[in-house]
Amino acid sequence: MSAPIYDVMVVGAGSAGMSAGYHLARRGARVLLIDACDPPHREGSHHGETRLIRHAYKKGSAYISLALRADELWRELEQLAGTTLLVRSGVINIADPEHYSFGSRPDDARAFGVSVEMLDGAEMRRTWPGLDLPDHFIGMYEPEAGYLFSERAIAAYRGLAEAAGAKLVTNTPVLRVTADQAGVAAETAEGVFRAEKALLSAGAWFEQLEPFVRFPLRPLRIPVGWFGTESAEYRAGEFPGFTLHTAEGGFYGFPDLGGGLKIGKHDGGRDWRPGEPLHPFGHYETDERSLRQVVQKYMPRAAGPLLQSSVCKYEFTPDEDFVIDRHPQHPNVLVIGGLSGHGFKFASALGEIAADLLLNGSTRFDLGAFSLSRFK
Repeated sequence: MSAPIYDVMVVGAGSAGMSAGYHLARRGARVLLIDACDPPHREGSHHGETRLIRHAYKKGSAYISLALRADELWRELEQLAGTTLLVRSGVINIADPEHYSFGSRPDDARAFGVSVEMLDGAEMRRTWPGLDLPDHFIGMYEPEAGYLFSERAIAAYRGLAEAAGAKLVTNTPVLRVTADQAGVAAETAEGVFRAEKALLSAGAWFEQLEPFVRFPLRPLRIPVGWFGTESAEYRAGEFPGFTLHTAEGGFYGFPDLGGGLKIGKHDGGRDWRPGEPLHPFGHYETDERSLRQVVQKYMPRAAGPLLQSSVCKYEFTPDEDFVIDRHPQHPNVLVIGGLSGHGFKFASALGEIAADLLLNGSTRFDLGAFSLSRFK
């Protein structure tokens, strides 16, 4: 392998990848970012305007410390980019206890200084009149949580990364990755790119990097809809972000920012593989029906006409936890994947961690829960 031109190559410049490109470049690394599209774009997992940011998380220390650091870095990015990226709308996590339990999450959150309030159905109805919930439902409210403007954040990281000297190659799928002691090579239709080290953050396209890297990953097509609201009680500033766990499944959503109340089904979706068409919203009759029935039942005055729609790609590991680990045979290659469904909020911190590991060899975070070896 000839001498590499770059210190670090990032394969997949989506949420974690673009953040990493910025954190690497700001520290003086020669950085190359390669993406199959032109981020921010609609072919991955970061479009659709908003993503929730929450801090009271499952598995305690494995995620809460990451969420808190990510929050700090989003605020830093806001200052650097001069634009609003994070809105603290609060997030109400709603559950039917017959189908879902918050477990130790409230206590774990409080141990990290995260504010949470536990509410019953009647208290949630009084606080947010737009909700129609049975009395036995429980809620975990996070007043400091909210939502991020996802595409705006990707664009901010892109601008700052390029200003710091990072090179971005767009609309260029990586066909093959190889590595040896001299460095890492990425083969594309435009030629071969080389670097001393690499971050692989290919999202739902990790299958295309096999057999160089392989771990269990299930890409899914996820529908999202925006429904017209009849009342101001669902508007931004009045209504929080939300998650909902009921007999109908797991859902997430956002207040009406002017284009309708947004809702998606976290545990729904259809299998998708790289190279297959991603059918638009409405291709399946259940796309709208599965969302509308839940809005009608629990937020009835937000069940107006479908105003907008979208589909995005999730990529689930079997345990729904991330992969953040070095390649088992090539320590100069870092792998970050399995993020979709709940990964965007962490992207700012994941980029910092990638820079720490690739440039310094270590990070202050315990990443044991995110190892590749757990799948053996």
